[in-house]
Amino acid sequence: MHNMTDEELLRKASMVPGVQELNPQKLIPKVAFMFLTKGPLPFAPLWEKFFRGHEGLYSIYVHPPPPFNDSIPESSVFYGRRIPSKPVQWGNISMIDAERRLLANALLDVSNQRFVLLSESCIPLFNFTTVYSYLLSSPLSFLGSFDDPRKPGRGRYNPRMSPEITLSNWRKGSQWFELHRDLAVRVISDQKYYLLFKNYCLPPCYSDEFYFPTLVHMLWPEMTSNRSVTWVDWSRPGPHPGRFGWGQIADEFLNRVRFGEECVYNRETTKMCVLFARKFLPNALEPLLRIAPSVLGFDP
Repeated sequence: MHNMTDEELLRKASMVPGVQELNPQKLIPKVAFMFLTKGPLPFAPLWEKFFRGHEGLYSIYVHPPPPFNDSIPESSVFYGRRIPSKPVQWGNISMIDAERRLLANALLDVSNQRFVLLSESCIPLFNFTTVYSYLLSSPLSFLGSFDDPRKPGRGRYNPRMSPEITLSNWRKGSQWFELHRDLAVRVISDQKYYLLFKNYCLPPCYSDEFYFPTLVHMLWPEMTSNRSVTWVDWSRPGPHPGRFGWGQIADEFLNRVRFGEECVYNRETTKMCVLFARKFLPNALEPLLRIAPSVLGFDP
């Protein structure tokens, strides 16, 4: 824990060394798992199994609502991992503030080389070794960005953002990103475009859908694979994705999620495109724990 203001935290994080400035012989790269939560972590037992035996290769950061108070045993990997937080409202700039807060805290540890944003309803789809290797072996970040010509896309653009952000540069994407250290430093250093979103991306424009995709598309498109590694089901109409509980958890369903699409990874076509998935209901925990060793490759 620290007592820095957001401004002090972001300033300090923006000055940390990037990958090129670090000596690879002197550190073991870690993956930072950043949990942006509405309260408790119902899948903590599953994540405990995921992390077990891999100490020193990961860092955990949790951003819950400030009044939330949950007793976490000292033996848990989540113990003491809460960062100073502020209230978050869905759809407004406070969501971006929370994501930047998580990134900035994680960047202060120079060993963190990859940064994954997750929610309390996310689950891992593979074991830790597979996820770690997949992320560390890629030179690119995993952040989706696309031009949506419909009302929920271009229709959310505010012309008052021009000329700094034009309609031709307006991009939409998944909130659940994964960033390489060099891109993470660049992203949290931004003030110019953040202020434009804060002032002009107002409901029904939702900053969490547009800020990171537009920023990265405009300034550093070569640093991303232009896809997310977190699977979300948007096949149903409405503002929220599909949710999955006890009745849906089966080998066939999880393998369909894990290998159901094709993508490019390190210039080769693969069916291993996603590493995490959401939204899962708390009652999915028991069947997930039961099949994790056989399907997800967790140690029993």
